[in-house]
Amino acid sequence: MGSGFLFLTSGLLAAGLPIFVALTLAVFIGLSVAGTTPPMLIVQRMFSGLDSFPLMAIPLFILAGNLMSTSGLSNRILKVAQMLVGPFRGGLAMTTVTGSMFFGAISGSSPATVVSVGRLILPSMLKEGYDQKFSVGLLMATGAVGIIIPPSIFMIVYGAMAGVSIGALFMAGIGAGLVYGLVFLGYCYYRACKSGMESRPFPSRQELFSALREASWGLAIPVLILGGIYGGIFTPTEAAAVAVIYATVVGMFIYRELSVEDLWRVCVDSAVVTTQVMIIVASAAAFSWYLTTSGLTQQLASGLLSLSDNPVVLLLLINVVVLIAGMFLDPNSIVIILVPLVIKVAEIAGVDLVHLGVILCVNCAIGMFTPPFGMNLFVASSLGGVTYGQAVKGALPLVWLALIVLFVINAVPEISLWLPRTVMSGISG
Repeated sequence: MGSGFLFLTSGLLAAGLPIFVALTLAVFIGLSVAGTTPPMLIVQRMFSGLDSFPLMAIPLFILAGNLMSTSGLSNRILKVAQMLVGPFRGGLAMTTVTGSMFFGAISGSSPATVVSVGRLILPSMLKEGYDQKFSVGLLMATGAVGIIIPPSIFMIVYGAMAGVSIGALFMAGIGAGLVYGLVFLGYCYYRACKSGMESRPFPSRQELFSALREASWGLAIPVLILGGIYGGIFTPTEAAAVAVIYATVVGMFIYRELSVEDLWRVCVDSAVVTTQVMIIVASAAAFSWYLTTSGLTQQLASGLLSLSDNPVVLLLLINVVVLIAGMFLDPNSIVIILVPLVIKVAEIAGVDLVHLGVILCVNCAIGMFTPPFGMNLFVASSLGGVTYGQAVKGALPLVWLALIVLFVINAVPEISLWLPRTVMSGISG
């Protein structure tokens, strides 16, 4: 029964059906064949899957990120990033990395980071002589940091599913995101030195302060969100609402680049994106419920555990399963479908659930630019004017680099756990 259900689900996905249709249809067929549970429960489970206070943060963070993107913040952030790392060898490539980290801390979305940073910096990289495949590949790989650095929509969904503190997950994502970014900064510098690129003069203190002052209103958003959460002032969901209000005020009255017409368009666009995310969350919740109640989760976990009882091997198996899933599914679907399975295995392997969330997040970030269906491949290839095949060639070397980061984060749990352990109580590992 278990293998048949999984083959059915895989077949529906391979047939090109939308993810939410494939998941709900598979559950409907499974319940109909069993004949013991009314299929109407699917609808109830979909609604109950959305009936979660932490999940309310998702539409609010999406709206806040879109507001800041539309208000001209992207230009200001990239200007600061270029001031900080631009003078070094390979400075423009390093600006892509740093700008993606800054913008990821505001948008919480990988595709949004790729589009916002890519529109501004990709033409400059090509004009300066960077290889097109490398430029597009770097944009895809560093844009993936948007789901690692808080606020992360992925971590909100994982926290709601796994019953883990979203505040602790956000803090854990800071360490992982910094390691991810530093490795790519080092690679850009190494590549620039190898190709004989020259450094540039550093900006004056006045120029740097001027750029920081211009971008300070936007760069304050992560501080506002994280400081409010860890200071006990508000919950992550309330922080998202504060971020929306703050972004609207900054865009309309301080930067004055967000008009009423822009505000309406941003709200509509955010509603569309929210609908796309939440319908997958709802259908995946029904799918997860079916896996659990039918005993398939236990069967799958037992199948993995039968392969080995070594904690290192079990952790390796978790990474392999999620990496493969990331090649075909979006991160939110992965976390809801696989969390019931991997949590059982992780607990036996002795993996802290906060650390597990970061591991899953980095795996899914890599999946965003891994063939055949990594979302960033399609976003960046259309943005960069290259074919899908060229985008894949540009991404593959950087996939290997990201896998090194993943190995380090797996091997050194303190990268994820030191900060939440230091600031928050109740974090073990």
